[in-house]
Order: sequence, then structure tokens, then C-alpha cells
Amino acid sequence: MTAIHIDPDETIPAALRTEALEQLLTERGLIDPKVIDGFITTYETNVGPLNGAKVVARAWTDPDYRRRLLADGTAAIRELGFGGFQGEHIVVVENTATTHNVVVCTLCSCYPWPVLGLPPSWYKDPAYRSRVVKEPRMVLSEMGLDLDDDVRITVRDSTSEVRWLVLPERPAGTEHLTEEELVPLVTRDAMVGVAKVETP
Repeated sequence: MTAIHIDPDETIPAALRTEALEQLLTERGLIDPKVIDGFITTYETNVGPLNGAKVVARAWTDPDYRRRLLADGTAAIRELGFGGFQGEHIVVVENTATTHNVVVCTLCSCYPWPVLGLPPSWYKDPAYRSRVVKEPRMVLSEMGLDLDDDVRITVRDSTSEVRWLVLPERPAGTEHLTEEELVPLVTRDAMVGVAKVETP
């Protein structure tokens, strides 16, 4: 086995630590690198915010799909080929000029992986999980989203039974854009409700 020297006073980049850990686990026969590569490929290409962006862009351009999405998020998302683990029951809520939804998981980090990928570190942070419930307007402002006082904020708490996805408000000035042109505008943060989709 290869010896790995670690100086406790030296900060080692996360990528090197990950590589060393993978090498150690592989040498001990605890993991198969091909399986790990498969997981990485899945979450880099098949699962992630791009999937959710496609759902949003379809809802913005197809009123019938939008109705189906808001009525039964899981089924409508499955129409586009997205579903599976962590996406067994997804409820979609719509942000408007007067209503704003933001998603949190107060217990852990339940999250709709098939349409958003892995949760960001801030989503799992205890400070976000506790504060966004008590003072959502302040937390959103700290994250760069200032909402008018007359906008009603609803905090949606994801659980292992129900995961939430926000259908962001379509930005003004995008009426001429096609579904494919809208996809790159939609961000993960907008689908969690901590940001808005910006006009290009």
C-alpha cells in the first residue's frame, strides 16, 4: 500500500484529499472505481439543475404542461424523463409577482435530486435550515434577493415523503425566446426560491 504523508499544519485541497481517499478505499477493495465513475457521470450529466431548467422552460412555453405540472408535479416531470430516487413525490409551486415560495428541509437535506442534482452546501447548513423558517425575508435578502414588502413569502419544508420544486416567475422580455433558449436562464437557486430568474 502506498504511504500518504499528511502534514497537520498544511491545508490540503479537497480534490487531493478525495483522490487519496478513493485510492485508499480502492486498494483495500472497498470500492470499485468504475462504480464511482458511474455515479459521477450520473450526477454530472443525467441528474442536475439542467433537468429542472428543462421542466421550467416547458412550463413557461406550454400552458397545458404548466397546468399538469402544478396539478401533479411528479407525473409531469416524469413526462420529460426525470424521476427516480429522491424524486418519488415532487410538488411544484409557482412564484408570481405577489407570492414567493422558498424551499428548505428543516430536518436534514431532503431535495429533489432528479431535477436539481445534489443539494448545495448552504441548503444543508443548520443556519439556513433554521433561519429561513423564522426570518425568510431577511435570509433571502442576505442571499441577494430583496422582495417588496407586499410580496407574501411561503416557506415549503421538504421531507422524505414530499420534495418541493419552485416554478420561478418568467422574467419580462423573454416572450420571444424559445423553450431551448429559456433553459440556460433557469438556475438551481431560482428553483429553490432563493433567487429570481434574471432577464438576459
